[in-house]
Amino acid sequence: MSNSPAGTQGAGKAVFTARTGRLAALPRLLSLDQSGELTSAHVKLVATAVGRSERAVWRWVAEARATGQVDAASRTRFSVTPELRLLLVVWGGNASAVHRELKQRALDDPRLPAAPSLSTIHRALRRDLTPGERAGLAKGEAARRAFDVFGQRPPAHRNAAWEGDHKCVPVRVLLEDQLVQPWVTWFIDCHTKVITGVAVTPHAPSADAVLAALRMALDRSEHFGPAGGLPGLIRVDRGKEFLCATVASAMGAFAVPVVDLPAYSPYLKGTIEALNGAVEDMLFVSMPRYVHRQTLTGGRTADPDEPALPFEAFVELLLKWVHWWNTEHQPRPLGGRTPMQAWSFDPTPLHDVAAEQLAHFGLEDDGRTRTITTQGVQWRNRHYIAPWMVGQAGVRVAVRHLPHHDLAIEVFGLDGVHLGSAVLAEAASEEQVNKVRKARTDKARRLRADMKAAARLRRERFKAVTTATPPERLGALTEAEAEAELAESDATDLRRADPGYIPHQPVPDGWARPIEPEDDTPEENA
Repeated sequence: MSNSPAGTQGAGKAVFTARTGRLAALPRLLSLDQSGELTSAHVKLVATAVGRSERAVWRWVAEARATGQVDAASRTRFSVTPELRLLLVVWGGNASAVHRELKQRALDDPRLPAAPSLSTIHRALRRDLTPGERAGLAKGEAARRAFDVFGQRPPAHRNAAWEGDHKCVPVRVLLEDQLVQPWVTWFIDCHTKVITGVAVTPHAPSADAVLAALRMALDRSEHFGPAGGLPGLIRVDRGKEFLCATVASAMGAFAVPVVDLPAYSPYLKGTIEALNGAVEDMLFVSMPRYVHRQTLTGGRTADPDEPALPFEAFVELLLKWVHWWNTEHQPRPLGGRTPMQAWSFDPTPLHDVAAEQLAHFGLEDDGRTRTITTQGVQWRNRHYIAPWMVGQAGVRVAVRHLPHHDLAIEVFGLDGVHLGSAVLAEAASEEQVNKVRKARTDKARRLRADMKAAARLRRERFKAVTTATPPERLGALTEAEAEAELAESDATDLRRADPGYIPHQPVPDGWARPIEPEDDTPEENA
């Protein structure tokens, strides 16, 4: 570092302005002047530090001696008034239009002061208003917020908090010969950025969409996992669908609080808002019938007859994008890891929901009754299988499913009892197929054992005879063996009826037996 005066002067200019330098130096200079110690060396040192001439510093000292004030005399200057703020709102932040308005008012009413120059107005706006205030007066609250400063929540762990939201998709898709804009309801883990649950509806969502997305998020089974489980809390906006009694009771049953954020406060759930922006920039913008597409003269699109995606195709593309986001995309805050890798590397213990509790959570039912066949359960012209179905052919059941996810279904008896899950036969893994085969083998082995045992009971053998006498069964019991077996059977029955039963044991020889009392009852007269 240079120790030259030039370097010192440059550093002083970077630190002090003329006004701040005057306020900092004058109290010391006045103190030296009153004690008779003020010299030209002091004045030169201050002038070098604040970047002003020595004559200017001596003038500051003279003014301070005369007035007793260390600051320069304030000058009347044009400033932004409440009236000027209103004119800025009226003219959309256009300073030139405000200047013309002030000039016209001065011409119409001679009693008003002359209008300031346009450069004076610009200086006042820059001096008295922050960039956020200028943007807000010109374009509104959303523009003002772009200049605000927002803090970040402290680092947490997986499942510490989720955020959920609805997003109206800016793409028109084809549903039953009509163009509609679907809605996406999803949840994201704030720490690892994993999308834990998603549901799509062709219309504005309601509680069923939220329940479907929540069930997918809570389920960590093969088709939805491994991310998921119970979060510490869920942050949502004040949408009535999120805060309806159904959703509150559903999450309250798992002791998961739902945090109700203030309205119009997207910065309080920045993770899900960033996801809403990312999916539009990364996926929706490339889809046919994107509503924000660039337009030609007159607002016409380049291809007004562009074919629209069917609703089913849109859902498939969105789910593929969600899988890509979780397993391939590397968000900047994760330091080169994918959301699923960040999830897997986090050692925080997870809290899963029992399958019995998830069986009824957020499922849809078409109301039809189906029959288990040798090919499984048929639903939407496809068959679903499970190990528990072995031996159940012919049983009538009801099928419930998670919207837009047809790899697995939940099967219920007609009495409402949950029988189990079933997977799409064509998409079943080798392990799942092996489980079905093993279940069939176990059933066959058990039946074979029962049949062999029954055959042994039916097989009664007799001794060979040489004379015309009744045949004698082989393996006949003696009288003592029969009595012992009956006694053991009676004791076993008693133990089954009363687990605390203890059979009587013979009285030891050394014990004294009780003496029976004599019968003193007089005989009755004949």
